Amino acid sequence: MIKVLILLFQFCALMTINAQNKIVLSNTNIIDGISMSEKKNMMVFISNGKIESIKKAGSKYKGYYLIDLKGMYLLPGFIDAHTHIRSLDAAKRALESGVTTTRSASTPYFQDVSIREMVKSGALVGPDMIATGVFVTPNLGETILADIRLKDLFGGVNNEDELRKVVQVNAERGVDFIKTRGTERAGLPQTDPRKQTYTESQLKIIVDEAKKFNIPVMAHAHGDEGGYAAVKAGVKSIEHGTYLTERTLKLMKRMDTFLVPTFTTVVDLTQPGGDYDDPVLIIRGQHMLPSLEKTIKMAYKMGIKIATGADTGYGPNSTTRVGMEITNFVNLGMKPIDAIQSATIIGAELLGIANKTGTISIGKEADLIVVTSNPLNDIRTIQDVVFVMSNGKIGLNRLPFEKDN
Repeated sequence: MIKVLILLFQFCALMTINAQNKIVLSNTNIIDGISMSEKKNMMVFISNGKIESIKKAGSKYKGYYLIDLKGMYLLPGFIDAHTHIRSLDAAKRALESGVTTTRSASTPYFQDVSIREMVKSGALVGPDMIATGVFVTPNLGETILADIRLKDLFGGVNNEDELRKVVQVNAERGVDFIKTRGTERAGLPQTDPRKQTYTESQLKIIVDEAKKFNIPVMAHAHGDEGGYAAVKAGVKSIEHGTYLTERTLKLMKRMDTFLVPTFTTVVDLTQPGGDYDDPVLIIRGQHMLPSLEKTIKMAYKMGIKIATGADTGYGPNSTTRVGMEITNFVNLGMKPIDAIQSATIIGAELLGIANKTGTISIGKEADLIVVTSNPLNDIRTIQDVVFVMSNGKIGLNRLPFEKDN
């Protein structure tokens, strides 16, 4: 009973703060996602969900609700460019890990569209959702039940009419991206992630139909052949890219194709627990990891834009988070600021929302997180998010740590 009362008190306190149109975050060091170093002793003024001004500590704040960040570090909220969030609980777990914007990598029944609209209406505190809806894949499986118009595709999605039909249904349901595939999955023991599925001509049909609705396309591709076909077809991003060769990466650079490697998910394959726990996948992960490491290092050296994606549904047993992906990027040779930008401004560029979020800048949405110490000195601290704000609303606040007298 006492625990329930404490949680109720915390919830009511959070709602009271979120009712404020004007909030100031004071006594903080800012890593804004643009500068190569932090800005010390700053205040960030937030009004109606957006960053109104950024000033030195000690500025007047009359009319604002003050939150003292005790010298901790303020960063742009994380962008998870590859998720499978399909429930309100999962959205909450993502938000509390520091994710303020996410791109769905497909959901079976358009749950991502509903979550997006709930956040837009203010009924739900973030993360903002870029919806992808139904996966354009050769076999829809149970997802065929997502919309009555898909009923005729029970035999598969392969010819031109079938491919265009799934894109059309997605577009009419209001998605922001289309997801398709160039290769099979890694997370199923009976499939080989290197095996190509759709051909370049099939993928071009998908991209062409999506263009009619001004919708970009993302492509699942572990293997090089399927990845190359997807890039040639004109997709916006390659998801995973485990076995990509230098030839495909050079093509990605020329075509300005983003890479979302979901590295931490492959780490998850190799370990018990998490989203995957199968002996075949543990073995598979052992040979996938070195190949994906090589891909990421080559892509980074070439200057290909790399964005973070946790590739999880943020279920109760999930162990994959964007903060871990950032840390792993640094372990693979990225500069800390570059890894942070992969999770912020680069992700925003990929999703076409860099004018709204991705940096701590005046006029942008107040999508912000706080970590206890400087991640530019020790990137691991970025995994310990203690405060999250999405669109000016607080989704997590573990501060202050000390009790009042």
